[in-house]
Amino acid sequence: MRSVEESVREEAALPAAPGEAEHPALALANSAVALPGGHTADLLGSPARAERWLARRGLAPADAGLADMCASQLRSLREQVRSLLAARVAGLPALPAAVTAINDAMTRVPTASLLLWDERTGPRRAAPHPTTAIVEHALAALATDAADLLTGPEAARLTACASPPCNRFLLKHGRRQWCSTRCGDRARAARAYARRTATD
Repeated sequence: MRSVEESVREEAALPAAPGEAEHPALALANSAVALPGGHTADLLGSPARAERWLARRGLAPADAGLADMCASQLRSLREQVRSLLAARVAGLPALPAAVTAINDAMTRVPTASLLLWDERTGPRRAAPHPTTAIVEHALAALATDAADLLTGPEAARLTACASPPCNRFLLKHGRRQWCSTRCGDRARAARAYARRTATD
């Protein structure tokens, strides 16, 4: 079992892929990372890790007290988002279940600012955000961002990291095909090794 310190170090060691800062849905898709040597890092692997991940993106308070079911819901949405991003990158039809999951998450919470009436201050409008619905609101925000990314102008820049075994997605800038410098270095080293062995 990883300690909290190891988990924090692991997350810090994974630099954000291009586009993650603007699109939390891209960060969600990249929160389960395939690493060299058959290792994986799951940034949503426990309720505490999921809570930290959401809090770092302003999607939940740091002391939300997420349960196992909440972390499981996030991981489930992650798989649906990954499915949709992979379909978009490959130019294939999306799985209907993934589209349904995104639409369900977006419509599960009210989006309108409701009329509230306080005895002392009178009427005001505010978006409802009860503590019991923290995860539902986070899921709705992530699903909305995924839909925006897939249908917006940046969808054409969406690609998968070109350095196996990495499984992360990114938004291309120029000719860059890798999610991080580390992946780029690994891909260049693999190409150089392949050239050397071919000439030998």
